[in-house]
Amino acid sequence: SSGINAEYGLTSAMSDSRFSPVSKHEICQLSVSVSLLVGFETGRDYLDWTLGIHGIKIEFTFGRSTKTATFLPDVAPEQGWSKEETVDALLRKAGVRGAIPQSMKDSIKLVRYRSEKVAMDFNDYVKERQHVPELLN
Repeated sequence: SSGINAEYGLTSAMSDSRFSPVSKHEICQLSVSVSLLVGFETGRDYLDWTLGIHGIKIEFTFGRSTKTATFLPDVAPEQGWSKEETVDALLRKAGVRGAIPQSMKDSIKLVRYRSEKVAMDFNDYVKERQHVPELLN
């Protein structure tokens, strides 16, 4: 599986059309963070979560299909959104266009979660690599 992860990493860094490729001189400036999602709980309704604490995943029926969308806990505070604005943004992310009826919001199945963020810059990576080189080859 480490070969697959390396392949995805290279594809993301060099071939993702949403971003310019990473150049050689930028490598030492890179950092990475991973959000570990923990503490999943079913919410009573679409507002049963706390801004800045919980990420949310919504599920709802739209037309004949079931749609889902999620935001990590940092997204709403970074955007300056209220809980209502966050849910509206998630509905839009899932493909809803036009007016959002209250009945759609009321039908949402919500799961809230927390995240534990782990970050590493390039210098930290180099130091770690010296300790466990066999894991990175």
